[in-house]
Amino acid sequence: MTAVWVFLGAYFAFHAFQGDNSLGALKALDRQQVVLAAEAAKVAHQRAVLEARTAKLSGKAVDPDMLEEQVRLRLGFVHPDEVVVLVRDQS
Repeated sequence: MTAVWVFLGAYFAFHAFQGDNSLGALKALDRQQVVLAAEAAKVAHQRAVLEARTAKLSGKAVDPDMLEEQVRLRLGFVHPDEVVVLVRDQS
């Protein structure tokens, strides 16, 4: 009977330190959780920034500065008194 208890103790001790459900795997999951939480916070901040920019372009009142920025960026509009300098990409 004592041999059974020794075997069970050795079995559980072995599996506590080896395998996918071991203490080492638990520590690795804790490290991964910290990394993923930081990434989630970064993505949440980026989303908040994009939602703020989208809110400025939608609704009843459009932010004139944001509208001008988007028109210049997407359509290539310039004022008559501006000089446009085209730079060739060296890569």
